[in-house]
Amino acid sequence: MNYKKIVVAGGGVLGSQIAFQSAFCGYDVVIWLRSEESKTRTKPKLEELKKEYLESIHLMEEKNEKEWAIGIADPESFNAEVCKQKVEDAYQKIQLIIDLKEACKDADLVIESMAENKEAKIEFYEKLAQVLEEKTVVVTNSSTLLPSMFAKYTGRPEKYLALHFANHIWKHNTAEVMGHEETNEKYFDEIMFFAKSIRMLPLPVRKEKSGYLLNSMLVPFLLSAMDLYANGISDPESIDIAWKQGTGAPNGPFEIMDVVGLTTVKNIVEQYQKVPGLLSPLLKKMMLPYNYKKMLEVINQYISENKLGQSTGEGFYKYK
Repeated sequence: MNYKKIVVAGGGVLGSQIAFQSAFCGYDVVIWLRSEESKTRTKPKLEELKKEYLESIHLMEEKNEKEWAIGIADPESFNAEVCKQKVEDAYQKIQLIIDLKEACKDADLVIESMAENKEAKIEFYEKLAQVLEEKTVVVTNSSTLLPSMFAKYTGRPEKYLALHFANHIWKHNTAEVMGHEETNEKYFDEIMFFAKSIRMLPLPVRKEKSGYLLNSMLVPFLLSAMDLYANGISDPESIDIAWKQGTGAPNGPFEIMDVVGLTTVKNIVEQYQKVPGLLSPLLKKMMLPYNYKKMLEVINQYISENKLGQSTGEGFYKYK
């Protein structure tokens, strides 16, 4: 594998993180965005990531093992000044480009990190297929949709697979790699290698599974919390406290949803409502009683008030 240029399609929460981490690890990185408004929204995300990386490095300098960010450096080879320079270099060299053909010129890898909307992804892949060079490998960061749903639209199904990241990837540095029936094993191995090269722990997913590893466990957890709130059982803060105090977890489900963003949460609820066949028999029994209609009513109300989560300063909670 000799990747040099990485294109991230989408500058949302994870898209901006994937771009920043890839640039931090020395790749030439472009973020493709739909409009000037998208560029305006993405720039502050990159500025915030720069601050968060530097804050992590500061905590690592203080030998705070609890706050160690393995996506930034290993403890035995950590050099604060080198890491700070890599952060500055990453921030400076990430390009934001609207023209898709220009963005993808000479790209070795395109990472699609757009909202969980099947039709929008298909439309993007059909346009992407017209501008890609032969060498380019394409991956999706979709959290619930399967790569086989989109492979034919990419024009290169053998070079198409999934690469899914957790949030705060410089701290929670897992990368799930999942192919489909037509994925060539050569490119599966290349993406495993790429994930490792940006300091991720690559986790192979050998069969297509909606939700992969992490979200197969996380999504039912979030839906359970939303169902409690939507049906008036309790409020987000109390539900979060019940989870955190009862398990010792650092974040509750509504805090997690604010980070992920309520637009993504809405898309996930819609997907699980529409495609029960993706679920195992056990999960069907657990989930079908859920009041998806009420969940969507609650989420749509928040979205209509531009309470999309941390990115807009307010979701289930308010942020400074």
